[in-house]
Amino acid sequence: MKYDAILLTSFGGPEGPDEVMPFLERVTAGRGIPRERLEEVSHHYLALGGVSPINEQNRALLAAMRAEFLTRNIDLPIYWGNRNSDPYFADSLRKIEEAGHRNVLAFVTSAYSSYSGCRQYRENLAKALIDTELTGKLRIDKIRHYFDHPGFITPFAQGLAKSIDQAKAAGLSAEDLQIFFTTHSIPDSMADSSGPINMRENHKGGMYVAQHMATAELVSVQAKLFTSNQIPAWELVYQSRSGAPNMPWLEPDICDAIKDAANSGVKGVIVIPIGFVSDHVEVIWDLDNEAKEIAEELNLFFARVATPGVAPEFVTAIAELVEERINAGAKKALSDLGPWADFCAVGCCPNARADLPTIAQAE
Repeated sequence: MKYDAILLTSFGGPEGPDEVMPFLERVTAGRGIPRERLEEVSHHYLALGGVSPINEQNRALLAAMRAEFLTRNIDLPIYWGNRNSDPYFADSLRKIEEAGHRNVLAFVTSAYSSYSGCRQYRENLAKALIDTELTGKLRIDKIRHYFDHPGFITPFAQGLAKSIDQAKAAGLSAEDLQIFFTTHSIPDSMADSSGPINMRENHKGGMYVAQHMATAELVSVQAKLFTSNQIPAWELVYQSRSGAPNMPWLEPDICDAIKDAANSGVKGVIVIPIGFVSDHVEVIWDLDNEAKEIAEELNLFFARVATPGVAPEFVTAIAELVEERINAGAKKALSDLGPWADFCAVGCCPNARADLPTIAQAE
């Protein structure tokens, strides 16, 4: 396929206090989230001035991608579209079509398989094509999952090594520490149905959990390249639950895990948000505020590793993911689960409420 445009595809966020509740209502529409929960989450945004950092981070990523593409002679314009805030997908697709482009390659700021992290984006883009009457005029394909790409792993590994060194400087050994790899909790049912049917059947928690476990292992192993210190024990935990109270979601929660670690004699924790590409509200609030506060109350050393953001290795990885599609080149992947397929399988990460049109599905 000869692509002629790139679409940086992301979640979106409010950029002022008046936008917070309308944004949260759009995000949770049809999911039965109690109003009290929305109001609780709104205070997280309002504590940051009502502005989510995610849009500014995407502007920085957009600039970094353009600069990297220029050095590699990737002559493709890059547009940006959000699921839940301006610039909306439909508006971005109109601009792309008006500029004369026809074959678009979408990079999604979500590295893993799940309904909310993959298929919902593909549904939203298909709906945007329908709403703009561009179905059949624009083709949109999606870059594969990159949870085990070296450029995604390396920034986390470097951050982990730095945090371990800081803990040692504070007088702690590896035996004193616990590493918590965190990601967004999702309903158990969504996790169990994540990934292709033939792959998820042998993995509790589907490919969502399997991919995160693979990423955590890779980060732990790669961190050894950047420190002479021993790598502490690690665990995969979850954060940012937002569903109905009676629905089972992935556990344990990061805050509960920190308390359990303290009870077992751990003296310090290192938190690594591998489920996130950038430091947006959920990372800042749930980890830098709530998790850190609990650790301090328990007199634990606390360190939080940064997300990739615009780390050079991550920006290079995005360019490499584009190049492998436009040039049919070799794919980079560090785990036995990868490299992931270019197109999502039929039945992959199904929508539990309705079977909706999608882009980028295998035939």
